Amino acid sequence: MPRPLNLSARAQALQPSLTLAIAARAKALKADGRDICSLSAGEPDFDTPAFIRQAAAEALEKGLTRYGPASGEPALREAIAQKLTHENGVPTSTEQVLVTNGGKQALYNLFQVLLQEGDELLLPAPYWLSYPEIAQLAGASVRLIPSSASEGFRLDPARLEAAITPASKLLVLNSPGNPTGMVLSRAELEAIAEVLRRHPQVAVVCDEIYEFLLAPGHQHHSFAAVAPDLADRIFCVNGFAKGWAMTGWRIGWLAGNTAVVKAAIALQSQTTSNVCTFAQYGALAAVSGSRDCVREMAGQFNHRRELLSSGLAAIDGVTLLPPEGAFYAFPDISAFGLDSMQFCERLLEEQGLAVVPGGAFGDDRCIRLSCAAADATIQDGLSRLKRFLQSL
Repeated sequence: MPRPLNLSARAQALQPSLTLAIAARAKALKADGRDICSLSAGEPDFDTPAFIRQAAAEALEKGLTRYGPASGEPALREAIAQKLTHENGVPTSTEQVLVTNGGKQALYNLFQVLLQEGDELLLPAPYWLSYPEIAQLAGASVRLIPSSASEGFRLDPARLEAAITPASKLLVLNSPGNPTGMVLSRAELEAIAEVLRRHPQVAVVCDEIYEFLLAPGHQHHSFAAVAPDLADRIFCVNGFAKGWAMTGWRIGWLAGNTAVVKAAIALQSQTTSNVCTFAQYGALAAVSGSRDCVREMAGQFNHRRELLSSGLAAIDGVTLLPPEGAFYAFPDISAFGLDSMQFCERLLEEQGLAVVPGGAFGDDRCIRLSCAAADATIQDGLSRLKRFLQSL
């Protein structure tokens, strides 16, 4: 009998993505013949717009299938720089942009080149579940800055300042946010900037992947446009997955300080090398083209977000802070006496509804439901949830 190989401490500490695991579990149950409704995945159910698919197909037919620069196709880097400069108000050069295999790799690369043993990541909670895992892979510890629904899931500047230590190296801002749907206002960003001006060792990564998905009355502000004096330590992570319905294309970007981006390019050259070449030409068509398709999908998400939110608000015992963006709702279900994992496991087994435990996002009182689904699926999910709660 061969001796088992010992995993590294890094591998043993790593937790797999619970959102992907739940989505896979729901698909497996459905394949086994179970009647399953899933409101778990953060994935648009729309097709990638035709003009984007066509651009990638044409690149494929032209033979654009070779290795490319690890940093990304020059035309795509330039187009992303132009988007940031003119659309987000953040002056950006081509050299400040790295094209990555999705937004997740952009975060991974940045954390790897900025963080090390002894450093701290400042992480407002609730948070997207991959942030702490990616930080720990870089050797850093995570200092949580908690908030609650009663506080609107807002990042309190005083609480931020109190959390900063000499080891604090990087702050995460995610707006619109996953899982809460919270959107940081310009005034809030200005208050955060005032704190950071007193702590020059702290850089900021702004995850803007949901920037186009905003409820009526809300506006997205890029932090570097609000605080241009801090731009040299502000990094933007974004991608094509959510706004353009390109989840499987795996194309994202990192933008910011040239020296840091250069280090991230070197890292990528030794790991994945370039992003799929012909897929980048689809992304080029997306970022350079009309935003009509993005606005149309965002309008559908607004309708679905309202459908999900109003349905949850009508269920006795469920408390919901209405989301301001993205495509999630994060209701408090603590009144029913189950922790979020118990709640979600029983909900899936007893009613066939897949949602994600809030404990994975740093708040065990809540669950996350996605409205990236058809109206009928959302209504079906709400009915199953109501039946489950009535049975408790």
